[in-house]
Amino acid sequence: MPRDLYARPRLLSSAEPFRDRPVVLIQAPGGFGKTSLLAQWRREHLAHGTVVAWFSAQPFDEPQRLVHALVLAFRTGSGRPTFGHTLLDASAPGGLEAITIWLAEVAQSALSTVLIIDEADRLPEASRELLAYLLRNLPPNLRLVIAARADCSFGVDDLIHYGLCVTVGAPMLRFQVDETLQLVRNRFGKRVSDAAAVQLHEFTEGWPLGLQLALSIIAAGQEPAATISSISAHAGEPGDRFVPVMLANLPAADVEFLTGIAILDPLHPELCRAVTEDAAAAERLGRLSRETPIFVAAEYGDWMRMHTLARKALRRRFDALPAERRSLLHTRAADWLDAHGLVEAAAGHALSAGQRDKAYDLAERSLYEAFSRGRQAAVLEWWARLPDEELERRPRLLLTAAWSLALSERHSKAGGLVSRLLAHPGADDALRCECAMISSGAAMFADEPDRFAELHDPWSQNPPLSDPLLLHVHANRSALRALLDGEPGLARLRVQEAPRGDIDGALSHIRRWSEFFVGLSYLWEGQVRLAEELMQPTLAAVEADLGRRSPFTCMLASLLASALLERDRLGDAASALANRLDVLEHVGLPETLLLGFRTLARIALAEGAESRATELLVEMHSVGLSRGMPRLCIASLVDQIRMHARSFRSETCRDLRQRLDEAMAADSVRNRGPLWHRSVDVLVELGRGYAAIADQDWKGALQALELAQALSRRMKLGRLTIELMGLRALALDRRGEQSHPLILEAASLADSSGLVRVFQDAHPALADLVRDVRHRAGGRLATGAGPLAVPTGTKPEPSAPATPPSLALTPKEREVLALLARNLTNKEIGLALQTGDQTIKWHVKNLMAKLDTGSRKQVVQRARILGLLEAAA
Repeated sequence: MPRDLYARPRLLSSAEPFRDRPVVLIQAPGGFGKTSLLAQWRREHLAHGTVVAWFSAQPFDEPQRLVHALVLAFRTGSGRPTFGHTLLDASAPGGLEAITIWLAEVAQSALSTVLIIDEADRLPEASRELLAYLLRNLPPNLRLVIAARADCSFGVDDLIHYGLCVTVGAPMLRFQVDETLQLVRNRFGKRVSDAAAVQLHEFTEGWPLGLQLALSIIAAGQEPAATISSISAHAGEPGDRFVPVMLANLPAADVEFLTGIAILDPLHPELCRAVTEDAAAAERLGRLSRETPIFVAAEYGDWMRMHTLARKALRRRFDALPAERRSLLHTRAADWLDAHGLVEAAAGHALSAGQRDKAYDLAERSLYEAFSRGRQAAVLEWWARLPDEELERRPRLLLTAAWSLALSERHSKAGGLVSRLLAHPGADDALRCECAMISSGAAMFADEPDRFAELHDPWSQNPPLSDPLLLHVHANRSALRALLDGEPGLARLRVQEAPRGDIDGALSHIRRWSEFFVGLSYLWEGQVRLAEELMQPTLAAVEADLGRRSPFTCMLASLLASALLERDRLGDAASALANRLDVLEHVGLPETLLLGFRTLARIALAEGAESRATELLVEMHSVGLSRGMPRLCIASLVDQIRMHARSFRSETCRDLRQRLDEAMAADSVRNRGPLWHRSVDVLVELGRGYAAIADQDWKGALQALELAQALSRRMKLGRLTIELMGLRALALDRRGEQSHPLILEAASLADSSGLVRVFQDAHPALADLVRDVRHRAGGRLATGAGPLAVPTGTKPEPSAPATPPSLALTPKEREVLALLARNLTNKEIGLALQTGDQTIKWHVKNLMAKLDTGSRKQVVQRARILGLLEAAA
């Protein structure tokens, strides 16, 4: 087992799906880590004192040889050199009788045993029949783990139905995002950022072999981040190493078939048959999906996807085909997809085939629905392709483009399309209301709450709408309007007022937006437990539908990461935002962008990386300038003041406060409306309070903090109110005034809301004060205080080699083995164990016999190979 291999918790042998199951069957194509998982399980079982017999199958393992191999595997794993000696004689019975004798001897040994058979698909047919008999006649002390290719059948359906067998397939073996992050951290530490690791995961799609190939390239390179970007952008060396070798081993007909279907995503057996005109397409596709790792796990019934590594290499082959051939294949794909109701995909293929009029017609039919299902990027891509005259001829496309532009970084362009829509002679109240919602959406993304309210309020009551989708959108906008008024409870009520009924795919996406606003309302109130419980499944569902880096997915991730940070789950929060901040910078709602930058900056500060935190806050200021959002600039300055106030850097905080005052005095800020100023004034007073804390001007700090708390209470900003209560208590304590009741009240509110880090993130002195007051009051330690960390620069003492429990060795032999690994003499071992030299010599002799070695050094080496001795930490 490789030293840096990551043991994934959900795939531990003790995990719920595998616990107490007599048979585990692992089936997947090559490159999915079957053998690595078996090695991990072997080590786990050895650590629990279980005998592990390992057998790697070969094509020439006929029944007699199979029985001999099982005997020797048990001997090696158990340290019993006489086990099954009768089965090794030339006159020993064979076939079922021999397997029966082997099973009887295993049962008689009374040792808890796990038999691992790797590459069982290589066994000849007769040996597989013996294996099937063994599967159904396991004694109670024997478990069986089998690994094989996906196209190998063992006829275990009955065992699965009775709960005696569990199967592990390619989807389960594929790495998840958090597992890829941990794998990269184990290999490279902090040399590779979480964002780069997620980028690597998205490129390889969690394919274990692809990850290992990519990691080996990164290890050989000088700049990991640059190497990952190069791999992701240009298919890189993993594809160049693997795909040509794989294609070289496939028949020419299979390569031609794969080249022809490389344009399809996703793909279906019947679609492949129509495009390639291969009558055996379904059979060929099924065989290739079982025998090669080209295809990602099947989804939506018979639909599946081709792996990115393979697709890029095969698309290059497709692009080398004659133009007539490429056009023909795209035309066939467009016709089949259109006939089966997949209009959006058909439009793309029609355009690639040069059939522009047909492509535009199909786009007009499909893009409004695509937008309603969250596929905003697809609409914007088509908007960039469509000539202006086509948009003018097709009002439905014009409306769809206006919606998509309004909810993107190009929201300023939506106004022109709205004007063109309203200029149509057939514009009625319903269209004017919808255009108002489009414009208010643009205002929302431009961080102009007063303009949003001005556009929304005339239509707030009894909107002239009949489309359930638009009514849901209107309810969501009403929820946002309530939030801007500082009424999070009312916002949730507005969401509930959306029309009920059957929820199809389009309405399902809009309902996810409803959950977004409910989650935002919980964060607004500081109810982070409720926010986490709601956003965790919502994010998972949206990510499965739209992908990890869709704008809406990234906005949901920002809310969830903020809640996870408050719950003191820094790693999970960082993982949620990894490789997503760049998306938020361009297309995120201002609130999610602010939360994303603030969350990552606080994580960096908690990890001791103040320079990284500063970099993030400065970047947030730059994004605010580039997107014309001064609130982001002001929030950046306030958070920088907060960060420096933690170390009482008064001069730096005074400079930042001066910049804050100058920003508030700018014309672009003074001309903003009351809703905008309501959200900013509380931040400004908070910044002034922190600047006073840095100066240790406790009287001035109290004045600013009390004003900020009044504003915060008026807006019902629960978390900020608790933070301000704590800071006021700190100022009172430093002035020698009574502060304990205020601290205990703030701590109690933080506990009830699940705010674990609120005091620690506010100021270290406040966290110490809360912890001290809690201790005096007889309560538990401060919520924000985590376990004591190892001081930076110190290293734990190295531990000695350890011997995990094993039935192959006696307890005393394990103790002797551990001391042998430390190069102690027999006399030194005897002194350590309070035993005579002769007794130690006897134990060493037994170890040599059990491990079949001739020297003390070989004993140690052999024990490490067999997993009987773990290396020092």
